[in-house]
Amino acid sequence: MSKQKNKAVIILVDDNKINLTIGETVLAEQYIVVTASSAEEMFRILDNIIPAMILLDIEMPEMDGYEAVKNLKSKPQTKDIPVIFLTGRTEPSDKEKGMHLGAVDYIKKPYQPDFLFKRVEYGLKRYRATPKVRSFLYHSVSSS
Repeated sequence: MSKQKNKAVIILVDDNKINLTIGETVLAEQYIVVTASSAEEMFRILDNIIPAMILLDIEMPEMDGYEAVKNLKSKPQTKDIPVIFLTGRTEPSDKEKGMHLGAVDYIKKPYQPDFLFKRVEYGLKRYRATPKVRSFLYHSVSSS
């Protein structure tokens, strides 16, 4: 049980149950994976859990991933959660739009399980290092 406490929580959002199962299987050994089948369900989960990262499909009914990221980034309690888009969209303009809205990465489906795991691992390391860099820069500039 103590191992479980040390695992980061990741919310995986996709309207396709097979994609949820694959993603959860790939990540479950290293992370606590909470799945949601819609952006609306993700927001209900966020009322109780602030994850280390969100993996978000773009093409979903009702609210797409782009709109979900806009909502996440507009709220103080969720604006700093790193988001990786998982999508079948392949146009460069789709990736550009996702990154512009605040995603930290963009992974095309279908993906190789090892690739997903490595991108999540890298995204979390990069995100965790950011506050240290900001703090260092702040103190370096302040002491000048």
